[in-house]
Amino acid sequence: MPPLETVRTAWRSLTGHRLRSALTALGMIIGVTAVIAVLAIGEGAKASVEGRIRSLGSNLLSVRPARMSAGPVRSGRVETLVAEDADAIAELDGVSGVSAEVSGSAQVKFRENNLNGTVYGVTEDYLRIRNLELAQGIGFTRADDQAGRRMAVLGADVASELFAGRSAIGERIQIAGQGFTVVGVLVAKGDVGFSSPDDQVLVPLRVHQRSLFGQDALSGISVQVESEDASAEVQTRIEALLRLRHRIATGADDDFEVRSQSEMLETMGAVTSTFTALLGSVAAVSLLVGGIGIMNIMLVTVRERTREIGVRLAVGARRRDILFQFLVEAIVVSIFGGLVGMALGWATALGIGRFGGWETVVPSYAYLLSLGVSVTIGVAFGVGPARRASRLDPVEALRHE
Repeated sequence: MPPLETVRTAWRSLTGHRLRSALTALGMIIGVTAVIAVLAIGEGAKASVEGRIRSLGSNLLSVRPARMSAGPVRSGRVETLVAEDADAIAELDGVSGVSAEVSGSAQVKFRENNLNGTVYGVTEDYLRIRNLELAQGIGFTRADDQAGRRMAVLGADVASELFAGRSAIGERIQIAGQGFTVVGVLVAKGDVGFSSPDDQVLVPLRVHQRSLFGQDALSGISVQVESEDASAEVQTRIEALLRLRHRIATGADDDFEVRSQSEMLETMGAVTSTFTALLGSVAAVSLLVGGIGIMNIMLVTVRERTREIGVRLAVGARRRDILFQFLVEAIVVSIFGGLVGMALGWATALGIGRFGGWETVVPSYAYLLSLGVSVTIGVAFGVGPARRASRLDPVEALRHE
């Protein structure tokens, strides 16, 4: 029998029992739908995390104090980073912007409204480096910092809570009992990392250090490099410079940490990829169940069609024709289930993104993976029933009722 005719025979058999064929493919449909939906959620989470990290600032390096060690115990942070370190880093080649930063928690009050917020002392480049935009007003300049002017830029949530929709520009607020004039309000940005710019109050660095908290040491230095490709080189220069400035002996541990944005992206990417693979593996179990369902139905089909198989063998069909026919039926059912599952998976991912509020991205490899797995399962679970059908004795098959 020509292969094309064998395929036609397999197709007629499947279409002749539409309900049974559809129920056989149901396991594959559910499995593929689950896998694509899970991969879409995982890729969406990865893209969301990467977007939030990049929103912290482009080509960013973060210098932070190292933790103190007391034997095997690490507690607290050393206080060796100072504003002069930030000024020295700004002179390095490849650096396009530097902002010294110090933070503290304080009561922020406007008339009867008050909240406990995080107050950051920063320099004029902070907004540009951190990709923060002003919805109203202006930022402060180096001259404002050097003159010790008591000015404040409020995060969107802070402004909303203190002023309840009215304009905050020009108003006087109390920070830790000291008066500050609001000169700007930031555009709402949402959570990024472990904090949100919307909940912050920004003041000039020197005012924060000398008037509010009396703290000379910095809590960090944000460094913007000219290009992402130069991040590693600039990071090495910063480390060498700070070791020299802090007089750290050769072989001694650094009293600071320099982290690049690319390291954060790689770390978070690895974490989200691991979770996606884990969830995808769990969803893939349903594909295995679907394959077992195909095998069971095909075994039942072989039993039901024993007499038909005997007639075909008696009139000259070869055993490989019977094997090929049943194998084609299993593969067609698997491919059909895979294609329908791909469509439902895409629709499910779209629905989760639209109505569930999650960011979902269906990767292109998910479709190829689903189709490849469908064909593989069709072959793997269809071989057994097909071999059983091809090995039937024609005489015994013809006597079967």
